Amino acid sequence: MSTAPRLRPRMLLPIAAFVAATALALTGCTADDGLAKQYRSGSGQNYIAGDGTVSEFADASRGKPVEFSGKLQSGSTVSSADYAGKVLVVNFWYAGCPPCRVEAPALESLSQKYASKGVGFLGVNLYDSAQTAASFEKEKGVTYPSVLDRDTGSVLLAFSKTVPPKATPTTLVVDKKGRVAARILGAIPDKSILDSLISDAVAEN
Repeated sequence: MSTAPRLRPRMLLPIAAFVAATALALTGCTADDGLAKQYRSGSGQNYIAGDGTVSEFADASRGKPVEFSGKLQSGSTVSSADYAGKVLVVNFWYAGCPPCRVEAPALESLSQKYASKGVGFLGVNLYDSAQTAASFEKEKGVTYPSVLDRDTGSVLLAFSKTVPPKATPTTLVVDKKGRVAARILGAIPDKSILDSLISDAVAEN
């Protein structure tokens, strides 16, 4: 069996190498969500992110389970052990990231859809304070928890072989054994794509 990642054939997007992109350091939330409008219009304003490439990794090529731990906004600790035996969706984000703002409702919708199937959702906020992250989540209606990874970078480091540094957003689907089964590098191209990736992981033994 090939160990190369399997790319979704329906994704007619350029195939990128593991892109190390530089994100513009924007913080805070805006009432009219100008950053999201800017992103939708195609006006990057110096913002660089992944291109939405979807990669699926064959079972034999997923390597060892990823072990991580971090502090949530509440101050409590979360770790990979909390999701043992479950599918986990991990989304790397920050409030001033235009595509993060656009995709937030889709992530929340899928978290609600799969809650009854035991699928966990965990955000990893890379740059924000607790106050800024909480403001974003309230504005966007995000209910699943996020690690504040700004000070330690511990969760990003744990996934560093799969997540290119500062490629924001990046969304990972982690299988029931704690291994990365799929990755979306950049904004989710379509909610149905992530829905399918999660469904595939849930169906695995």
